[in-house]
Amino acid sequence: LMVWLRRTTHYLFIVVVAVNSTLLTINAGDYIFYTDWAWTSFVVFSISQSTMLVVGAIYYMLFTGVPGTATYYATIMTIYTWVAKGAWFALGYPYDFIAVPVWIPSAMLLDLTYWATRRNKHAAIIIGGTLVGLSLPLFNMINLLLVRDPLEMAFKYPRPTLPPYMTPIEPQVGKFYNSPVALGSGAGAVLSVPIAALGAKLNTWTYRWMAA
Repeated sequence: LMVWLRRTTHYLFIVVVAVNSTLLTINAGDYIFYTDWAWTSFVVFSISQSTMLVVGAIYYMLFTGVPGTATYYATIMTIYTWVAKGAWFALGYPYDFIAVPVWIPSAMLLDLTYWATRRNKHAAIIIGGTLVGLSLPLFNMINLLLVRDPLEMAFKYPRPTLPPYMTPIEPQVGKFYNSPVALGSGAGAVLSVPIAALGAKLNTWTYRWMAA
């Protein structure tokens, strides 16, 4: 019974944290943070999403010790965001008002790394973290290219609740960077590794807390 309860608690925690991660994506400064800011500063978006995904995914993957948990975590985030997308659509907003980020393929790479290295924690941190940071900007740019006129979506609907420094601006392509995908992938690959290590350390602290 205790084993069953503990496993149930593990997976319940995954659902709770994944839902909260999704809320962070939707509500970080704006309820359509992704649609606005992915186009205003795709590099900032890529870094925030890759690090947010990797810290939670690796935490629960190591917590359960089961390859596939990271993908499970990303799937919950995706489903929850689609629910939010449907809610805004039902309120009369355009279908593209919220663009759902693509987390699942990057999480699958993390799971594959953990599985292929025979559950090697350090390989998951270094290789898996790098793969998440590298791949997420690629998948999300493909995703954004499928959105119908995203700048119109970002500017047509006013955000009276936004502070001035969060107001979306027209992207100045070429002035700061020529390739937001390349810069996002490079920065994400570097930063996702220490954040993955943090997720692994949080897992260690959790076990110590449970054993105390």
